[in-house]
Amino acid sequence: MGSFSLMHWVIVLLVVMLLFGSGRISGLMGDVAKGIKSFKKGMEDDSDDLPTARPAAKIEGQRAPEPSVTKTEEHKQV
Repeated sequence: MGSFSLMHWVIVLLVVMLLFGSGRISGLMGDVAKGIKSFKKGMEDDSDDLPTARPAAKIEGQRAPEPSVTKTEEHKQV
């Protein structure tokens, strides 16, 4: 009862072919292939639109900003 034999799969395939017809199944598979191709093209287009990141230039003589004081530190100072 665990696995199906080859004859079971042939019968299932025949029933599916009778219900949907071979033209409808091949058309459906063609639509799936078109969808996959358009998805891949869309993914490539998205990655092309993004600008490349460049590291910020370091300016000599400029200091890093000091950390801001939080509200808990303000209360301690008062």
